[in-house]
Amino acid sequence: MSLLPRWLGGSRSRSETDSLRDQLANLQTALGQCRAVVQHWAGLRYGLTTTIAALSLAVGFVLGVYNEPIRQSAAGLVWALGLGGPDREAGYAAYEKGRYGTALALLRPLAEQGDARAQASLGLMYASGNGVQRDDVEAAGWFRRAAEQGNALGQFQLGLLYAKGQGMPQDYTEATKWYHLAANQRYPQAQYELGFLYASGDDGSTDYVTAHMWFNLAAANFAASDTRNRRAASFNREAVESKMTREQIAEAQRRAREWKPN
Repeated sequence: MSLLPRWLGGSRSRSETDSLRDQLANLQTALGQCRAVVQHWAGLRYGLTTTIAALSLAVGFVLGVYNEPIRQSAAGLVWALGLGGPDREAGYAAYEKGRYGTALALLRPLAEQGDARAQASLGLMYASGNGVQRDDVEAAGWFRRAAEQGNALGQFQLGLLYAKGQGMPQDYTEATKWYHLAANQRYPQAQYELGFLYASGDDGSTDYVTAHMWFNLAAANFAASDTRNRRAASFNREAVESKMTREQIAEAQRRAREWKPN
């Protein structure tokens, strides 16, 4: 029995579209001019900025499909002028809904200030090319910043980039290190990947007992609704088990029972 793969997851006319694009370009130019004026006349910034933001949002809704870029401009302008920080939950909600431009505008300032969850989210955007041009090196940088703060998603994704050699030289030792840190926080994807590393010997040595343990833990820690990955982890545990002695299986099961997250 062989292992399963490593990781399983109303129209407008052309003239109307061109007209709306022109309106958007004009509005964004006006917003840029307003930003310069407001920054120059700091004493007037609060009332004028509020007006600009409100106008931007209102016009955005009128333009329909083009409201997203205007929302980004308004959010960025308000943040730049010190009227308040970006809303964390709004940024994550925008990301989940696929509104990557808004997510980027709201989460980048947080990431730059050291918010680990926002850093990991930016890493995902650069790794997948959502809202930005795909850039594995940039993704690795954000994942590393999140990982070094103990963020499990950042640790797992950094390990994945090391294992694939994306954005950095391939290094299974580093991949194993970061997978372990995430797995020890009960992160099932990292536990699943560790099972593969130990079963295949990619990290330098085959260890079926340890592979069995991690596949066992992954099967237990994937969400109950994630039947696809739970089944994959169980299948791979059985594939490894077919190569083990009874004593090795008993040892792997004992380790899984006694395992505790950090």
